[in-house]
Amino acid sequence: MAAELVRGQNHPLTQTRLEIRVSAGHPVVAGATLADDRGTVHGTARVAHPGAPALPGLEVPRQAAADHRLAVDLDAMPQDVHRVTVLLALPVGTDGPTRFGAVAAPFVAVTGLDGAEQASYTVTGLDTESALVAVELYRRQGTWKVRAIGQGYADGLAALLADQGLPEAQALAGAIHDAVAQGLARAVAPPPRTTDTAQVRATASAGHVSGELPPTPQAPPSTGTGGPIDYTHPRRQAPPPPPTAQPAEPGRPAAPVAGDATGWSMEERLYNQVWGMFEDLARTTAAYRSAVDFADSRMEQELDQVLSDPRSRIGGQGDAAREAARAKHGALVDRAREALDRDLAQLVAEAEVVEPALPAPYAGWDNPCWHAYRSPMEMPMAVRLGDLRLPESDSVGLRIPMLVRLPLERGLWIDSGATAGETLADADEVRARSAHTAAVHAARLLAAYPAGEFSVHVVDPAGTAAGALAPLVDAGLLVRPPARGAAGVTETLTRLTERVDLVQMAIRAGAADSLPPDLDVAEQLLIVHDFPHGFDDRAVTQLRYLADEGPQVGVHLMLVADREDAAEYGPLLDPLWRTLLRLTPVPDDHLADPWVGHTWTYEPLQIPHGSEVLRHVLAEVTRARRERGL
Repeated sequence: MAAELVRGQNHPLTQTRLEIRVSAGHPVVAGATLADDRGTVHGTARVAHPGAPALPGLEVPRQAAADHRLAVDLDAMPQDVHRVTVLLALPVGTDGPTRFGAVAAPFVAVTGLDGAEQASYTVTGLDTESALVAVELYRRQGTWKVRAIGQGYADGLAALLADQGLPEAQALAGAIHDAVAQGLARAVAPPPRTTDTAQVRATASAGHVSGELPPTPQAPPSTGTGGPIDYTHPRRQAPPPPPTAQPAEPGRPAAPVAGDATGWSMEERLYNQVWGMFEDLARTTAAYRSAVDFADSRMEQELDQVLSDPRSRIGGQGDAAREAARAKHGALVDRAREALDRDLAQLVAEAEVVEPALPAPYAGWDNPCWHAYRSPMEMPMAVRLGDLRLPESDSVGLRIPMLVRLPLERGLWIDSGATAGETLADADEVRARSAHTAAVHAARLLAAYPAGEFSVHVVDPAGTAAGALAPLVDAGLLVRPPARGAAGVTETLTRLTERVDLVQMAIRAGAADSLPPDLDVAEQLLIVHDFPHGFDDRAVTQLRYLADEGPQVGVHLMLVADREDAAEYGPLLDPLWRTLLRLTPVPDDHLADPWVGHTWTYEPLQIPHGSEVLRHVLAEVTRARRERGL
């Protein structure tokens, strides 16, 4: 049974692979330190934080958010680690609150990988503190326990780290806040457009990338500096009831229902349900693989015991022992497979009711909802960029939609290299598919945004993507014709980098109203085809600048490239490759989930052969833009 802890109370842990879930109602920084049996943290290498999120047995989030999940594997901790301390801090240099007394009391839960809660703690009694030690996991006489701490620090993160015994606490706190600032910059979202002034994107929004579980929706509290905190949702008094599942037959699971997850709207409930299915598939596959590994290990041990005794190596006794070991192995694997098949069948049944109910931004191109598509009035929470699957789910054809939050936090890299095209013999076909994939992704983003809220630029130095880009060009949805040659590359990159500089300066000066009236405040997407053709060192530097700084002011990058072709730039481009989300024009197993690290196969969305759905959707986007006089 889960224990609800109060300050100072402890509780034994029954598992060693854990998640520590933090819910604060407002973006906070999460980190952790590893200490010895005396509570000493031996240097900054034993501190996990957004700038260095992974340590042996521990991984923390890379940016500030209202909800966090920290992954802990106590068995993988170094032998001299006896204490894992979880730290929370408010980001500095933002417009948000500067003390925990002005936000909702942080809630911390320690759960197993199956989601079962072992202990929880609500950190109450905070006032002027801007950093705190929430809980600690500690080892005592070979047993791990969790203790509720709730120690706050009014002098901030530097004081907290100094209290942990770190002499370089001030420098480390600065490095952590710098890393958080960069993460928040990539998560800045546009405020609602108005008809009178050009509003600049300046409000932070917690986003998720592939493989990342969405936050649990919460009612945001008041962030004022005085008076009681209002925990009610500002627009609703009560959440809408989720759909009700039909009663299950005795001995059978309840029939799945589309939209039965939490959320304030059907779109949000479907979004959370899809990522719940992703997590369920990850965990049930992990359980199956772990059971098979255990069965293999047990059989090897039993066979080693048989072979270690000379008297049992030969004759009927040895054969019987070997057969018994193999029979036990088979029984264990069969039971694990039965459990996996049962879970897969339930997920397949859920997918069969969820997929037809998905709205257009979440739906595949073969979904009938596209035939009735109309340009939306508001930007959706996310957009579907493909499907994800595991080898164990291939037998039942289970695919999980890959939903990426909007606005994009990271640019996209459409890989046109040999790795992406290993299933295709013709390199030219790989490049053609990559260009087509980029055009289809751009069309989906145009369809997801309200008319006029998303603009597309194209750099195609050699003109080799003309065929793939034809639907966008014919629909008149590019800001300018595709830029050609080195001069076109220079002009486009200079124009967009100057726009980023201009808007950033306006944000920092608080002078958004002083921006030129003809500035396009729509989200901007730059498609760069056949990189690095037509690029010199200066253009590469500008491209890296757009990838790093562009998302915070609504400028996003989609790169169609083969990394081998750009090898001449060496380590100069390594940060760019790490920044962009890699997608492929053909199925490829290059993505991993944050829970158990499975290698997932990504599949791009395919337009049905002979279908005119793409041109129909682009025509509707064009029609809506004309109605708005754009």
